[in-house]
Amino acid sequence: MTRPHPRILPYGTAAIAEAAVLIRDGGIVAVPTETVYGLAADATNAAAVARIYAAKGRPSFNPLIVHVANLAAAERIAVFDADARALAEAFWPGPLTLVLPVRGDSGIASLVTAGLDTIAIRVPRHRAMQGLIAASGRPLAAPSANASGGISPTTAAHVAGSLGGNVPLILNDGATEAGLESTIVAGRTVLRPGPVTAEAIRQHLEHHPGEGRGPVGTSEVTTRNADHDSPPTGPRPSPGGREGGVTAPGQLESHYAPKKLLRLNAIEAASNEWLIGFGEVAGDVTLSASGDVVEAAAKLFDLLYAADANERPTIAIAPIPSEGIGEAINDRLRRAAHR
Repeated sequence: MTRPHPRILPYGTAAIAEAAVLIRDGGIVAVPTETVYGLAADATNAAAVARIYAAKGRPSFNPLIVHVANLAAAERIAVFDADARALAEAFWPGPLTLVLPVRGDSGIASLVTAGLDTIAIRVPRHRAMQGLIAASGRPLAAPSANASGGISPTTAAHVAGSLGGNVPLILNDGATEAGLESTIVAGRTVLRPGPVTAEAIRQHLEHHPGEGRGPVGTSEVTTRNADHDSPPTGPRPSPGGREGGVTAPGQLESHYAPKKLLRLNAIEAASNEWLIGFGEVAGDVTLSASGDVVEAAAKLFDLLYAADANERPTIAIAPIPSEGIGEAINDRLRRAAHR
């Protein structure tokens, strides 16, 4: 049986208004952000949030990011210390998510936080997500708008191909800008690399020394198996929260995976492989012929989609340097290759 197709509406006032009605009625909507397309629902409505999990097939212990209009709205939901406020003022609106203690009177559904006393929250920059927040009057829980463990979508077509009729409405505002999910920070630890680099965070916090917390680090939680028997080495939830396991979005080891096996750091392709190149490694296609990691980040998920659709049974990808946003690209690739 053919899977039903979602409605896709071009960004505009009428589309935002229709999407806002769905959100207020407890529905889900796919909407672009500056990072990837998100699958949004009212973060205060547990039934609506459950529809996100159902549509994605998402593991229930993996928290969701809450998107709000501005810092004042975020402070009504989460408790900010000096470091968090400094980072929010520097990088919001934008692709930075902060993991903070959730307020007892926040009204956020516990399904959003996966039972933790912390919440992942950010202020998006994209006009479509900001428009939907304003029109619906709700904080929006919104993971990436793809089947869980699949490739994150950077176009409306990617969303439709991954979720089909599981999402009733997609707002189409073209390809996303960054092409990578937001950076996630807890305290002074980067839990998930992203467009806001650890170096940028480090440099900013050096000018806002906070309360003697020490230097910015990158948590090993993103490089080890995220199960309940392997406690993360990054910050734990506040007292009373769950110990070990997944503490923030994007920490499942096998997240961001194409359907095919993926070989990393390939210089040339085997006979059964479709090679995604970078720099001097030309490949069947290339992330960036000039070796530009920013260009590579923007094209990464598009080319993984193309590789999945190719007739060759296996994917290979050239080495990517880990400087700057290259760290985030390699984090995604390592997860995509994990089986």
